[in-house]
Amino acid sequence: MAAAPQVICLGEALVDRLGPLGGDPTTAPPDQCDDRLGGAPANVACALARLGTPAAFVGRLGCDPIGDAFSRLLAERGVHLSGLQRDASRPTRIVLVRRDATGDRSFGGFAGDRGERFADQALDATAVDAALQPLLAEARWLQVGTIPLASPASASALEAAVRLVAAAEVPIALDVNWRPTFWDPAAAAAAGPPDAAVALMRPLLQRAALIKLAAEEAQWLFGSSDPAVIRASLPQQPAVVVTDGGAQVAWCFGASSGVMPAYSVPVVDSTGAGDAFLAGLLHQLCSHPQLLEAGSAEAVRFASACGALVCGGAGAIDPQPTDAQVEAFLAASV
Repeated sequence: MAAAPQVICLGEALVDRLGPLGGDPTTAPPDQCDDRLGGAPANVACALARLGTPAAFVGRLGCDPIGDAFSRLLAERGVHLSGLQRDASRPTRIVLVRRDATGDRSFGGFAGDRGERFADQALDATAVDAALQPLLAEARWLQVGTIPLASPASASALEAAVRLVAAAEVPIALDVNWRPTFWDPAAAAAAGPPDAAVALMRPLLQRAALIKLAAEEAQWLFGSSDPAVIRASLPQQPAVVVTDGGAQVAWCFGASSGVMPAYSVPVVDSTGAGDAFLAGLLHQLCSHPQLLEAGSAEAVRFASACGALVCGGAGAIDPQPTDAQVEAFLAASV
């Protein structure tokens, strides 16, 4: 039996189909592609469990081999699964991931649609409500992204979860995680959010206690990549972290703010590095809740190490480190 979760991760679980370095997953032979289980909230739940913080995953998988494999993996990691839904008519989504010669990735469409789109888009709000109710007494965070907002059913489920945690005074950790192809399959991989998407995101941005953004997301949404500027622009004055790939991470937690360079590591695949970073940060915040206002360079450094270690392997989940592995990495990096 999985421990009562301290973090509830709600959203998509899917397969990242990694193309060969510099190649195209839509045209590459199957033996040159690498299918890896992923999806940001599922990645965060698995990473938290690996670090030792009890986590739940609330999402929807197809009744297919991918869904079966994901259910087994989540259970093996010790992730709480009372909120996992299965869909008999829609498949688990396969995301086509291009990787450049350095391992950096972009998302370029989907595979597996049988005409009714994908299971994660049909997340059921009533079932989410029933699953969350018994978890809220012990929960310290609800972790979400914006991808569920791109589909009506999953948007309703996310909105129901936000209402529930607000009533229970459980804070929200939001990873913006803008992925244009989830909103418009024809969109360019580097396209920013249109006004309609920003309007759907705005209520979440105005309720989250912790917001993680990539630097380009910060510019699109706030016209600045300065966490202090972003914090000051929102009514609830959240903690804000802005990551910039392999360059740096900047943060503003209450009166504490700072910038530190990212760890320089050999990159096999950067998929899931941001999710591992967020998991590392939530792991620290669950152990030391005062850091949400007081801030800590050490907590950000720990989170950065989690992200760096994930870049050393393929896929988002398999390379995720334990707490001891992160501490060893940090000790060797002094």
